[in-house]
Amino acid sequence: MVPKNWELATVEQLCKTVSVGIVVKPAQYYVNPGGGVRAFRSANVREGAINDSGWVYLSHEGHLGNAKSILAVGDVLIVRSGYPGTACVVTDQFDGCNCIDIIFARPDKAKVLPEYLCAFTNSEPGKKQIFGSQGGLAQKHLNVSEYKKLRLPLPPLAEQQRIIEVTSTWDRAIHTVEKLLQNGQAQKSALTQRLLWGNNRFVSFATSQDYQPTKYGLIPKDWRFPAIRELAREVSFRNTERSDLPVLACSKYVGFVNSLEYFKKKVYSNDTSTYKVVPRGTFGFPANHIEEGSIGYQNICDAGLVSPIYCLFKTNGPVSDGYLYRLFKTDHYRQIFSAATSSSVDRRGSLRWTEFAKLHVPLPSLEEQQAISSAIDIAESYVVKLTNQLENLRLQRSALMQQLLTGKRRVPCKQPNKVARA
Repeated sequence: MVPKNWELATVEQLCKTVSVGIVVKPAQYYVNPGGGVRAFRSANVREGAINDSGWVYLSHEGHLGNAKSILAVGDVLIVRSGYPGTACVVTDQFDGCNCIDIIFARPDKAKVLPEYLCAFTNSEPGKKQIFGSQGGLAQKHLNVSEYKKLRLPLPPLAEQQRIIEVTSTWDRAIHTVEKLLQNGQAQKSALTQRLLWGNNRFVSFATSQDYQPTKYGLIPKDWRFPAIRELAREVSFRNTERSDLPVLACSKYVGFVNSLEYFKKKVYSNDTSTYKVVPRGTFGFPANHIEEGSIGYQNICDAGLVSPIYCLFKTNGPVSDGYLYRLFKTDHYRQIFSAATSSSVDRRGSLRWTEFAKLHVPLPSLEEQQAISSAIDIAESYVVKLTNQLENLRLQRSALMQQLLTGKRRVPCKQPNKVARA
């Protein structure tokens, strides 16, 4: 069902060409432009925009003579594998050739605007048509013949233009928040590194300007550098009473998570009697994945369960759990964990408590630890706020697009000026 002055047409009917690019072997790519031709690959296609990074190039001889490899302004590029159906439009800022992992469609601009075709391809109605019964992105490959069959609800060109103008406003807002988020994340990361290693200090705590060397780098001279075993003790309580507690897992980025909610399915054993109990306020890590940075601090429930492979510990000295957790989640400590795992006597590639407890940490006074943790929390809250704002904008844009592209919501169009007859 479409509005009366709209049409239904397939991509094949609306485009002069729908094809794939040339087959290029990895050995034929090179990174330095050097007079070569930019090669568009799936990595260069984002939803609605070109990813202007990670370019590779081909020699002129590698593509000339094959007309279907040469892109033009207004061509719509569609990813075939990985994130199939993701589309963008070639603008006058970019030129180059197209490779086999991308479909390119050259619209007949008298029938459909490139930006409109791109928007519908990226939309939920478009994705449902393309993938339908195959479960969306569960299909990892999109064929030219399938894309040609995509049917567009097609308004007049003037209304297509107005729809693109409306969505462009949302795209600009989303792009602005994306940039703010990117900057916020970079600033938080830099602030975290500087504070946790004493490169930047609060004036009230900086009693010395001198630094001392450690095997992990320089730290302020008035800080300690104790082993973890001096600050924490291992804990291990089995679920022998078969308590019905939530099973937890540990992720690289956010620490402990509810396993069922995170994986969307049950990935743990039905018998949890050998699982370990993790009370709130406990640190833990899977001994065979610590080198990836998978360490967490349990603060999501009063008590949960984890696989027997986990090492659990609690602090017992003048140390802030928030400070220690922030320290463990840095890339610097991920590298330290990786090196310790590689040198461990455990041939299974695990890092057990005995070896983990020998690692050292930079440790200011408890008051400075708490101040550092609070400062990082403030930076983190700003990043979370922007993340939520970005997600809301994307959801609102998606809902609006679904209505605009199917004619359920209309946009007013300027009527052409009538020429007075003599």
